[in-house]
Amino acid sequence: MSCLICERIEMIKSRTNPYFVTELETGYVVMGDHQRFRGYTLFLCKEHLTELHQLEHHRKIKHLEEMSLVAEAVYNAFQPDKLNYELLGNGENSSHIHWHIIPRTQGDMPRRGPVWFLPVEELYNDMYKPNNKQLSDMISRLRNEIVLLCTK
Repeated sequence: MSCLICERIEMIKSRTNPYFVTELETGYVVMGDHQRFRGYTLFLCKEHLTELHQLEHHRKIKHLEEMSLVAEAVYNAFQPDKLNYELLGNGENSSHIHWHIIPRTQGDMPRRGPVWFLPVEELYNDMYKPNNKQLSDMISRLRNEIVLLCTK
């Protein structure tokens, strides 16, 4: 069975992933393909493992530190009211450690709750795919924030 996350990482390595933001020691930062929640970002673990506890201890601690740094950068770049952090991995073709970092704002959904309450047709509607300029702007803003945080 193929792994969607491994495929996306291979696209990064071959420089064909337009959503790529930056590489960190334990993972890759990418913008979400759909931006129903502006600034939606993913942090893809470099190692193909299904569970966080499967990482060697020092790699797990570093990965969590970097995930937190990415989340702080998302917060700084997009100024949400709140962030949602999720490590799911039980979806189709995605049992590879990857974090969803989702900026949330008041009233961003019809009712309170996780983004997954939305119908798939809305969450992944092509109207939420950023155009090239929007994507470039989001990538630049997020990359700049990551650089600032890494130099502190």
